[in-house]
Amino acid sequence: MGKRTTGTQTKLRDRSNFNWNLLRTFLVIAEENSITRAAERLSLRQPTVSYALKRLEETLNVQLIDRSSRSFALTSNGNSVLQACTEILQSVTHMTKSLVTEDDETTGALRIMTVSHVQSDLVDESVRLLHQRHPRVLWQLDVANSSDIVREVAQERVAIGICLLMKPIVGLKCRLLFREHFGLYCGSEHPLFGRTDTRFSDLQRQAFVSFACARDEIGFEPMTTIRRGIGLAAHVVGYSNHLEEVRRLIVNGVGIGILPQDAVVQDVESGALFELPIAQGEIGADVYLVTNPNMTLQLPEIRYLEIIDELLKLMLSERPNAVAAPL
Repeated sequence: MGKRTTGTQTKLRDRSNFNWNLLRTFLVIAEENSITRAAERLSLRQPTVSYALKRLEETLNVQLIDRSSRSFALTSNGNSVLQACTEILQSVTHMTKSLVTEDDETTGALRIMTVSHVQSDLVDESVRLLHQRHPRVLWQLDVANSSDIVREVAQERVAIGICLLMKPIVGLKCRLLFREHFGLYCGSEHPLFGRTDTRFSDLQRQAFVSFACARDEIGFEPMTTIRRGIGLAAHVVGYSNHLEEVRRLIVNGVGIGILPQDAVVQDVESGALFELPIAQGEIGADVYLVTNPNMTLQLPEIRYLEIIDELLKLMLSERPNAVAAPL
């Protein structure tokens, strides 16, 4: 006669194929003291719950519910399995909390210096992903002009900058994010508004509203290069670091000025701004994310750059003919 297999041995033998959902169903049955109420709680049919209980009993080779009793009652083995289910649930809950705690180790402030009014799906997605993965990071976004951003990064006073550059800066790591396109605009009360016969000499005589960075005459500053390339800004009547303030001056007729095309689409459509024709055609500059390879990064900064590199890699895979971002 063969040796009788115990319930414990059966459990160990079958654990590789064990359906853990059976334990969850049994736990609900025990908590509700009723197969009917357990079925309602689990949004299942009663026969399905009864079958799950039967399968668990067959798997463990023990009876879990005393069917001889008129009222619902667990057997001694049923109480043992209930205790085991509770301990397993507590272990899973503890494991989940531990995993969340480990992810939440990415804490602290993430400071980014950026030019005003950056409109980029890539940058927006990087913000969304970092917050989704590391919600305890504190964001600090400081607006400055490109020359100040480059200086702060070069002097290791800020780890990450997003700025306009005509070309990468030697000594810094520069990730190309996208190209910003600009136009020359005037407001609805300006005498050149709506005119398509404007000559270059007409533009040269106009008062000019400038970004502060273009007024500083710094050689690598894109707005300075763009202004010189067009041959304008002999008479600057207003300036600001912030796009919204430059736009305000232009909209209200103080002077003509250069603005990012994507940022003023609604103003053009509503008639608040008019794009003036220029002989040079497209004017633009590249937007880079700059870091200093000599600077020790904090964990939030490391995680953010990982996401940026992940998105840039994805962008290149979707556009195989795109030029890789210079480093």
